[in-house]
Amino acid sequence: MVLVSVAGTTPRLQADLHWPPPKKEALRIRLVAEAESDPRSSFFATHEVFVAAQRLKGDNETRLVKLIYTFLPYQPRLSEYGFDYSLVYEVHATRDASCDQSLTQMTTDERDRAHLQLKYAAESPSINEARRHSQLPCYSTTPEDYTRVVHDPPGPEPEF
Repeated sequence: MVLVSVAGTTPRLQADLHWPPPKKEALRIRLVAEAESDPRSSFFATHEVFVAAQRLKGDNETRLVKLIYTFLPYQPRLSEYGFDYSLVYEVHATRDASCDQSLTQMTTDERDRAHLQLKYAAESPSINEARRHSQLPCYSTTPEDYTRVVHDPPGPEPEF
């Protein structure tokens, strides 16, 4: 009986997390190529991996980034909104340095070291083969962070 009364008065401990949630950045991107696309699952999250051209603020500069789009079975793929270079996607994404990769790494099958082909978007410029070893900053996003797609014909062809 003494044990029951002692156990009933034990104070509850609560823990607080002391690190901030990941910061999301607003990105304006054009999809250049699809590097990987898992088959849609009926039960689990699925993802698409893209090489995208991120529009930087200022002088119409762009840089290539790796974009991971994770979605659930009932949500649309990002490529279903249109897989065309003339479309500008506005998304909020989280920077994840742990998944930075070069184009060479993204297009090499880890199991047998075979070279995988990128699936280029319609009207997309090709990627310069000499720059395949540069690390691409990685961003991850979800349908909840997708804002909208805007049709914006590209200007002069950028050098990737």
